[in-house]
Amino acid sequence: MLARCLNFRLAWHGLARPGSPINLTYSVTNACHSRCKSCDIYLVYRKDPTLHRSELTLEEVERTFRSIGRIFFFNISGGEPFLRRDLPDIVELALRHLRPRVIHIPTNAISPRLIEERLGDILARVERLAPGTPVTVKPSLDGYGKLHDEVRGVPGNFALVEETLGVLRTLQARHPNLKIGLGTVVSTLNVHGLREVFDYVERVKPDTYINEVAEERTEMFNVGRGITPDADTYERAVGVFRERMPRFMAGKAGLSRLTLAFRLFYYDIVVRILRERRQVIPCYGGISNVHVSPYGDVWPCCVLGYEKSLGNLRDSGFDFWSIWRSQRAAEVRNYIKDGKCACPLANQSYANILLHVRSMFRVGLRYFFPGTATRGKAAAAPVAADGPSTATLPGLETAEVRARAEVPLEVRTGGDLRGAAGRPAGRPETALSRSV
Repeated sequence: MLARCLNFRLAWHGLARPGSPINLTYSVTNACHSRCKSCDIYLVYRKDPTLHRSELTLEEVERTFRSIGRIFFFNISGGEPFLRRDLPDIVELALRHLRPRVIHIPTNAISPRLIEERLGDILARVERLAPGTPVTVKPSLDGYGKLHDEVRGVPGNFALVEETLGVLRTLQARHPNLKIGLGTVVSTLNVHGLREVFDYVERVKPDTYINEVAEERTEMFNVGRGITPDADTYERAVGVFRERMPRFMAGKAGLSRLTLAFRLFYYDIVVRILRERRQVIPCYGGISNVHVSPYGDVWPCCVLGYEKSLGNLRDSGFDFWSIWRSQRAAEVRNYIKDGKCACPLANQSYANILLHVRSMFRVGLRYFFPGTATRGKAAAAPVAADGPSTATLPGLETAEVRARAEVPLEVRTGGDLRGAAGRPAGRPETALSRSV
C-alpha cells in the first residue's frame, strides 16, 4: 500500500506513470426498481428495455478484472446491484483476479429475499476463496418512515429496509465477515429529517454508517435538479450526527473505527467544498481510483463520467492498461489536477485524504479522540422543511411513483453494443419490462 501511495503522489506530479488503482468501482447494471427523486438511473431501461443487453458479459468482466490486476477496495455499484443475476459470479471473478481486501455493496433494500439468496451465495464463495474478507452491504436510508418512502419513490420501502436489516443480521450470525452498513444521501429533499434518521441509526446500531451529500452528475442523469444543500444547511444538519459520533464509535475498533474516523473528517471536507467551490485538498481521481460503467466505459470517477471517459474496454480489446496510460487519460488527469472540477464524492475523497499528510493527521485525531470533531463547529440547529425539500420531479406521474416493483427486474447480459452510455434523452413513455 505504501508503495502505491508513493506512486500516486509521483503520478499526480507527472513524475511517474500511474500504477494500479487501489479502488475499483464497477457499476454492474443500470437496472433499478427505486424511483428516487434525486436520481434518474431507473429510467434508463424504461426508455430502452433492450439496452441492458449491452452490459458487460461475465466473460468480458473476467477479461477486465484479469487485465486490471490486484486492487484493495472493490465497490460494486448500480443501479441496484442485486438485480444482476450473475452478481455472485462477478464477485467470484473479483476474488480470483482483483483479490480485494474489502468488498462493498450498496442496495435499495426493496427485495430482501433476493438479497438474502444472492448475498448468501456471495458469502459462501468469499468463505471458500478468501476467508475473512470483509463484505459490507449498505442499505440506503434517506429518511425515517414515510420520508424515506417519499424520497425513494416506493411506498413501503422503509419497512423493506427494516426487513433487509433482519436478513443481514441472520446472515451475519453465520458469516461474521459480513458488515452491515446504512447510508444516507443528504439532499434538499431530506435535510430537514436527519435528526430522526440519526435517532434510528443509534437504535439499530449498524457496523458502519455514512451520510453523503447529494450531487448532480451525469451518471445519475440529474444535472440541474437542485438537490445539493448549501454549505450552511449541510453543516447544521450533520452537526447533529457529529455530536453523537463519540457514542457511535464507542466499542468500535480496527477497520470499522478507522472508517468512521475518515467519515468524520470527510464531513469537514464536504462543508469546505460546498462553501469554497474548489478542491480543498488535491484530487487523485483517475490515479488512485477508477470506475467502470455497466457498458465497459473507464471513468476517472462517476462525477465526470460520460464527459471525461478515458475509453471503452471493448474498443481496447479489454486491455485496461492501454486506456489507463493513454494520452486521453493523461489529459483528463491534468484537467483534474488543474482544479477544473471540485466535488465531495465520498469514494474519491477517502483516497484523497489518505494521500494528504495533514488530513491523515486529523483523521488520526478523530480515531483516538472522536469528540474533537465537535469542537469549534457550528451548533446543530433545526433545518426547516420548506422549498425544494418537498418538491416532486417535474413530469413524474403519481401512478408512476406508486408503481412498486412487485417482481424484481432481472438483468440478463450478452449484448455487443460498444460504449453504450445509456443517456436518456427524455422521460420514457414505455413501461419497464420485467422478467422472472
